[in-house]
Amino acid sequence: MSDDQTPSDKSCDKSSDTPAGLGHQSGAPWRNFYGRFKGKTLKPNQKVYLDEDLGPLSPGAVTWEENPDRVNLDLQALFGGRDTWLEVGFGGGEHLVHQASNNPDVGIIGAEPYVNGVATLLGKIRQSGCDNIAVHPGDARDLMDVLPKESIARAFLLYPDPWPKARHHRRRFVTQDHLEPLAQVLKPGAIFRVATDIPDYVRQTLEEVPKAGFERLTVEGEDWHHPWSDWLSTRYEQKALREGRTPHYLTFRRI
Repeated sequence: MSDDQTPSDKSCDKSSDTPAGLGHQSGAPWRNFYGRFKGKTLKPNQKVYLDEDLGPLSPGAVTWEENPDRVNLDLQALFGGRDTWLEVGFGGGEHLVHQASNNPDVGIIGAEPYVNGVATLLGKIRQSGCDNIAVHPGDARDLMDVLPKESIARAFLLYPDPWPKARHHRRRFVTQDHLEPLAQVLKPGAIFRVATDIPDYVRQTLEEVPKAGFERLTVEGEDWHHPWSDWLSTRYEQKALREGRTPHYLTFRRI
């Protein structure tokens, strides 16, 4: 999640005006999206990145308009047989580019609907010269629809939207609506990392992730507060530390 992306009660929630069981004209199931697609006005160079770089970095046909039959993405063609990792909600992209730079033998797909974050990532990709990144500028659920089963070797969920109000906890990523599709695309033994500075998000993560077919590897207590050895602290984490919140680093393995 990027620094200026925060949950809002004014998020797009169309559940109240959409009859149950109906989907979009494209055939897509109805999926409420909570959050923002766009924030501050894009800088001229960011518009250039979106115009010139986003298309070539596409993982393939993901949206229901492009791919109504939900044909699987060809990861072999995309990354040449390299292991594929997934980052859900990459914010400004600093972690994604860090991992791609340090793991050239891996291909990484990032999913992020927030266009300002996407533009920021594209700038970082230009600077780094990484050629092992694909970008889906939209809902991770649409991406998981078309990822082949058991195709992802590692997944990251780093500082996701916290949705602190109790009535909004169902909007969090760590619900079965998100975790079950994620589990289906992860390989057996794949690692799933979650970082958050919100204690109640830790609670919900520990309750919900194992239900989707994961085992917890992180030991309760001090291990929660030690980052992974290959971790790059993000701008959002630095903001959390400045505001006195404690990061938690949770690791799970797909059973």
